[in-house]
Parts: sequence; structure tokens; C-alpha cells
Amino acid sequence: MVDLSGRWPLVVVVVLGQRSCVGHLVVPKVGSPMPSQRPEWFRAPAPAGERYERLRESLKSLELHTVCDEAACPNVGECWNGGTATIMLLGDTCTRGCQFCNVKTSATPGPPDEDEPLKAAAAVANWDVDYVVLTSVDRDDLPDGGAAHFARTVALFKELRPSLLVECLVSDFAGDLDAVDALATSGLDVYAHNLETVRRLTPRVRDKRANYDQSLKCLARAKEGRRAARNDDDDDDDPKGGRKKKN
Repeated sequence: MVDLSGRWPLVVVVVLGQRSCVGHLVVPKVGSPMPSQRPEWFRAPAPAGERYERLRESLKSLELHTVCDEAACPNVGECWNGGTATIMLLGDTCTRGCQFCNVKTSATPGPPDEDEPLKAAAAVANWDVDYVVLTSVDRDDLPDGGAAHFARTVALFKELRPSLLVECLVSDFAGDLDAVDALATSGLDVYAHNLETVRRLTPRVRDKRANYDQSLKCLARAKEGRRAARNDDDDDDDPKGGRKKKN
């Protein structure tokens, strides 16, 4: 018997499935055979349903893109039928080439559709949804990364459907904090940005123009902008519940 008193705690890691031993460590073996059948919970049902079909036709008629389609998401039916719609702005071609993504890439994508914000707002105003997610490809070819395009879309959404909740799932805008400010104070309800993976794997998984710390700085700046925007709104409220007149 080995006396472990007074020593560091002993951690035992159990790895299920095929494995190989290196010294006293048990590590997973890369390249293990796939199971013959996947479990039922692994399978996503084919998208269908009245609301799904209605949104599909609307998007097609207005030539709008969705990340659900471009990234081949298997959960599109569940989201659209559940009252959440996702629209991808700024075209369907990304200027970056992350390893995990299925979206088309090009260093010189076509110019954004200037009428896209109005098309998107007009479509969503007539949809039976209460939450919409606006996302986009990366547009490093644009001076502000497309932030003004996003902000205009949010403003139109809120004008046509004030009760609609709007989330913007955006890029890092190449670290442009002015672009982050412009969108964070646009009237959106949720500012979102994906780091995609841990710091260690970022150089391998994401495009070389993406940076873990850059993403964190953008999120911190967005939080500051959202807090400042909420404080401004609170300052405009008078004690009787109305709005103060601005000089």
C-alpha cells in the first residue's frame, strides 16, 4: 500500500472505449472506429412545418441569406418552428477561412446589398416570430466590417416591430472598437460574438486574422457600450414614467 497522506490529491481519469497506455497515463486513441449506428438523440429530424415553409418562401422571394442554410445547420427546423429566425447579412461569402465553417470564402466578395436592411425588416415584420438573430459573414474588405449595415438593420427592425427582440451575432470587426461601439448602441437587445474555441486551439481552428484576446476586447467594449446606452435611457425617464424632453 502506498501512503499518499500529505501529498497532492490523486486524480484518476477513466477513458471509455479504445485506448492506449503511455507510462501510467491512459489517453484516448485517435482514429477509433465509428459505431455502426448512431443513437436516436444524435439524429435531427428533417426541417418541416407551416412556419418553417412560410419563412423559407419569404427568404427566397426577398433573396435573403441565413446562416442556417449557408452553414448547413441540422437544427434549422427546430429554430424556425420555435419562433426564432436567423438572417445572415452582408452576403453569403466570407473573407475568412476558419477550419470549422461551411460558408463560402473569397478575398473579394461582392458589395453588400444596400437594400438588404429594408428587405430584412419588411420580411421579419410580417413573420410570426418574436426573436430574430442577425449574423453575417466576416467582411474584412469593408472599412467598418459592416457595423453600420448591422446598425441600420436593427433600427429598421425596431421601427417596424418595437416589441421584436433582436440579437446580433457578429464578427470581431478586425478589432475596430469604433465599429463595436456603433453596433452596441444601435438599439439591439443582445450583442453576441463567438470565440469558437479555447485560446490554445484558436490559431489552428480560426482564421489567422482572428485573435482570442481581440475577441475578448470586443466583447468587453460591447458590454461597456450597452451599459452606457441603458444609463442614457434611464436618464431620459422622468419620475412620472414619461420621457424627458431633450434640448
